[in-house]
Parts: sequence; structure tokens; C-alpha cells
Amino acid sequence: MWRNANVWIVLVGEMIAGLGLWSGVIGNLEFMQEKVPSDFHKSLILAGGLLAGVLMGPLAGRIIDQSKKKTVLIVSSVGRILSVLFMFVAIATGSIWWMVLFLISLQISAAFYFPALQATLPMIVNEKDLLQLNSWHMNIATIARVAGTAIAGLVLVYWSIQYLYIFSMVAYAGLLVFTCMLKLEEKEAVTVNGEKVKSGFKEIFPMLKDNTAVLMTVILTLIPLLFLGSFNLIVINISEIQDSSSIKGAIYAVEGFAFMLGTLVIKYIGSKWKVSNILFSFVIIIGLSEILLYFAESPALTLTTFALFGFSIGCFFPTAMTIFQKQVPKEFHGRFFSFRNMLDRVAFQVVLLSTGALLDIIGLQYMVVVFGLISVSLTCIFMLQMKKSKLAFN
Repeated sequence: MWRNANVWIVLVGEMIAGLGLWSGVIGNLEFMQEKVPSDFHKSLILAGGLLAGVLMGPLAGRIIDQSKKKTVLIVSSVGRILSVLFMFVAIATGSIWWMVLFLISLQISAAFYFPALQATLPMIVNEKDLLQLNSWHMNIATIARVAGTAIAGLVLVYWSIQYLYIFSMVAYAGLLVFTCMLKLEEKEAVTVNGEKVKSGFKEIFPMLKDNTAVLMTVILTLIPLLFLGSFNLIVINISEIQDSSSIKGAIYAVEGFAFMLGTLVIKYIGSKWKVSNILFSFVIIIGLSEILLYFAESPALTLTTFALFGFSIGCFFPTAMTIFQKQVPKEFHGRFFSFRNMLDRVAFQVVLLSTGALLDIIGLQYMVVVFGLISVSLTCIFMLQMKKSKLAFN
């Protein structure tokens, strides 16, 4: 796998783009902290961009399945670069509406880019290497997240917020260069007897109905989003509870390193455990880690909790992604990954709005207990349902 030039192009491109992405995320949080006092209003702003990605999902899925993946990746990368221009206007004018336009354009680009990338990975390695590639791809993304947030923190100490977005734009341009270097053997569209296969978005639902293991995995991937969707707002509130701005960087770093450890050991765990045990065990740990944030006043326990969470998703998501790439027919990859991204974005919107409202109404500590109990309860219900139906994961 490591002799494959495409693997290195994808991983290096992910590293460069991730640095820019997470520098931009810190810039967004900094800008909102200055301009938007309410947590609920912050969540509405973030949800606006996610909604644009959801609405674009069906079109993106059809285009990805009917077009060359590399072309979709290149065009969406150009869109990412251009979207940063809106943020420069937002900073210059102090208007939050320009930031909303930035988030909308960025999420529209992401609605095309990420499903196309997920559909590309099975094209560049053998099936037996997919779990390892997924793990390393997520690992690189996490390294970029840790490094990007650290760089952003240093930039904000010495320079103004504009430099974060200059760095983001340069990083996205670097991603475009690496994407152009990809060498993929692909056809314009899947055909049977010279005719194009129907590629309606709704055709993925019969496929999911016939593939119960994939459907169950899709549902399970939504449960960790209770934590992931509220992550940034939780970090802001923990920083306020502990009256420490440095705890934000520490949380991102600890969670990121734990995630990387999980992606490195999952191949060994996968050789010892059943796939179902991996999925259910780590989702339960994620739910328990949410409950532990009730003790958010303690820096040590807070960092331990985020370490548990990071390790769990580092094991869970590469396993789930490998199931999708192996068991979903290749002619459905574009639509399926677009559908899954739509589900993620809808879940993120619900979680963002719920988090913003609950933080204003009941506060962080009671909110995380509610989220944790929901996560553990749903996981136990699905586990019992799986055993009752005797469902097996390949």
C-alpha cells in the first residue's frame, strides 16, 4: 500500500487541507465569541451552513456517481478556496452575515468533496488494505486538527484573525495541487449493455433495505454525533466553567492524540474482536464519556474524558467506514456517501440547536448527562435488536 503514489497524494493532501480547515474553525469560534453572545445563536449560525450541505446532498450524490471522481474533487476544491473570500469581507465589515455566506459556500463544497473522496479510496487500494487506509486517513486528519488548532492559537497571540484565513486559503490551494496529481482509472458512468445505469438518489433505499448490516451501521454512526455535534460549544463552556482559555487547546490535543492511538490499534483489535463487538462497545464508551463531563470543573477528569472519547471514535469510525466501502455496491458509492453525509449534517443541526438551547436553559453538566443516557440507551436497544434478528457483520 505504501508504494502506491495515490495513497501518499491523498494523505499529504489531507494533512495540508486539514491544517487550513482547523485554523479556520478556530477563527470562526473567535469571531463568534466577539460578535455573538448567545450559545443558541452560535448554534443557529453553524447550522445554517450545514443545512446548505444537506440540501445539496442528493444532487451531489448523482453527480459523483455519473462523473469522474477526480473532476468532482478538483471543482469542489476550487469552491473551498473561493469560499474563504467571504470571511475576509466578514472580518472587514464586522458583519456576521458574511460569515454565514462563508459557512454556506464551504459546506456546499464539502457536500461534493467528501463523498467523492470516500468513493475514491476503494479505487486506489485493495480491499484488504481499506481498514488500514481509512485508519491512516483519519489519523492524518487528526494530526492536522491538532497542529491546525495549535498553529491557530499561536497566530492569534501574535497576529490578527485575518492571517488564519490567509493560511486556510493557501492550504486549500495546496489541496487542489495534490488533487490534480491523482491518477485514477475510472469511467464517466457505470453502464450495462451500453446504457447508463439508473442513478436516482432514491434507489439507495432499496439497497439499504436489502443490506441490514450497512443500515444498522449507518444508524450506529449517528449516536456519536451527540458528542461530536456539540463538541465546540462544549469546549467553549468548559473553558468558561474552569475560567481557562488554555484548556481549549489541551482538550483538542488530548482528544486528537487519543484518536490517533485508536486508529493505530484498531487493526490489531479488529483481528481479535468481532465487528459487532467493536461497534457496540465503543459507542457505549462514548455515551459513558459524555456522562463523565458532569464533572467538568476538574481539568484532569475533563482531559481523561476527552481521551476516552477520542480513542473510542478512533476505533469506531474506521471500522464503520470499511463496512460501507466493502458492502455497499460501488455503483452506489457516490449516492450512499452523500446520503450518509446528509444524515450527519441533519443530526449535526439537531444537536447544534439542542445544545445551544440546553446550554442556555439547563447548563453543560445536566445536558451531557441527558446526551449520555440517550447514547447508552439507544446502543443497548440496537444491540438487543441485533441479537434478536441474529444479524452478522462481515
